[in-house]
Amino acid sequence: MPLLHHAVLRLVEVTHDVVVVLPPDVEPPALPPGVPARFVHDAVEGQGPLEGALSGLSSVGTEFAVMVGGDMPELSTAVVIEMLRVASASGADAVALQDGERARPLPLVVRAEPAREVAHALRHAGDHRLRSLQQGLRTAVIDEATWHALDPVRGSLRDIDEPADIEHPPT
Repeated sequence: MPLLHHAVLRLVEVTHDVVVVLPPDVEPPALPPGVPARFVHDAVEGQGPLEGALSGLSSVGTEFAVMVGGDMPELSTAVVIEMLRVASASGADAVALQDGERARPLPLVVRAEPAREVAHALRHAGDHRLRSLQQGLRTAVIDEATWHALDPVRGSLRDIDEPADIEHPPT
């Protein structure tokens, strides 16, 4: 199964509106039959992950958006549900997962409207980092013990950057 399918299939378990962001001029890949996902393209090529986040956020009409990488094959549905619960209960503009001393930039649950505003401001300022989006929002952080209990293998933080990552997951 293609790498992207894993992340999309996990998201379909928690939302009816899955948006896959692609670079400009890239044809949408085939998804598993019956998967209700739609595709949007970055407005500008080569502007980094913040541009992708902004493209996705600009296409959603929901209060919350779940942002994950298409290279995150072991995303835990239970963790995403907990992130959405914390987002709703806390009043925060974003929810991230603690990983050691830092909060990870993905997966990230955001309130779509404040996140769009911050992403626009960052892009205008020339900052293309996804971590800057998280830092620009009032972010609630789920501690490691809490999310690790829902995802003991820590798969929700795993991403595949190169082929060797598939065969040798981080410990």
